[in-house]
Amino acid sequence: MSAPTTTDAFGAPAPVLSFSPVVLPVPGRPVDLQVRVSAPATGTDLPVILLSHGHGPSNNLSSLNGYAPLANFWAAHGFVVVQPTHLTSSTLTHLVADAPGGPDFWRSRAEDMTHVLDRLDVIENAVPQLAGRIDHAKIALAGHSLGGFTAALLLGAGLTDPDTGNVVHLVDPRIKAGVLLAAPGRGGDVFNGPMAAQWPIVGAVDFSTMTAPALVVAGDKDDSRHFTDMGPAWHSDPYTLAPGPKTLLTLFDAEHGLGGIAGYDAAETTDENPARVAALAQLTAAYLHSQLHPDSHIWQTTCEELTSGPDAVGHVETK
Repeated sequence: MSAPTTTDAFGAPAPVLSFSPVVLPVPGRPVDLQVRVSAPATGTDLPVILLSHGHGPSNNLSSLNGYAPLANFWAAHGFVVVQPTHLTSSTLTHLVADAPGGPDFWRSRAEDMTHVLDRLDVIENAVPQLAGRIDHAKIALAGHSLGGFTAALLLGAGLTDPDTGNVVHLVDPRIKAGVLLAAPGRGGDVFNGPMAAQWPIVGAVDFSTMTAPALVVAGDKDDSRHFTDMGPAWHSDPYTLAPGPKTLLTLFDAEHGLGGIAGYDAAETTDENPARVAALAQLTAAYLHSQLHPDSHIWQTTCEELTSGPDAVGHVETK
């Protein structure tokens, strides 16, 4: 008998309920926090994935309306996915142009996730057919690009505030594991690209305190010359420089969009590859499922299927 496919390992996908916006007023925030919630139509004791969007040139992908290729797969396979619109979203530029903390809103982005967790019961009860179905003890986090930067902070990385010089920690211990997708790497001498001076906060992260379990996903063709001349290895820094337990998934031939995770048929994707996106959705779901359910073997099964043999989509290493 052949090895089970990833779909068999997860079970058949469930229909997905998607509800937005759930609006959360937050004192001091220049606009209300809006989130999209996607969940399987069936099931109970559902774990949660918080999904932090990146920046990018599109208007709506950097908001609760982005990342459908990942959000839909995760929701169809048993997760409740909560996507906030951060203040960096292009949809909010005209409203927050002069707001304190811009343009990177690094602290606000992390605090958005804390606000979501603080009011997860409110969100659960606001979404039709979701009340009573969430396992509030099983919380994971994922973020792409600038969202990976946000995820690193919530998983324990420190950050030197460029305004004060003080080291800030925004870790949220309720988050049990994370996935960093094409996240920024180190600062210092290698943070020498033309955009580094405009976004100093990106190079201010200290990964040595990022102790929570995490899967770091890096494309071996993701060469972010606007930030560094280090090459694609820069995006592996959250794995290389953080303590274990960590896992690194290096995707073959993947650029910053990792095949197109930010949206279906997104024109800005430089390496559009639906098969890569499908494999990444499966691998990330399997990783987080196994972290939240330690008795599960789905991560091992999925890795054997997708990262071994002549058709491997990438390489996995662990520490």
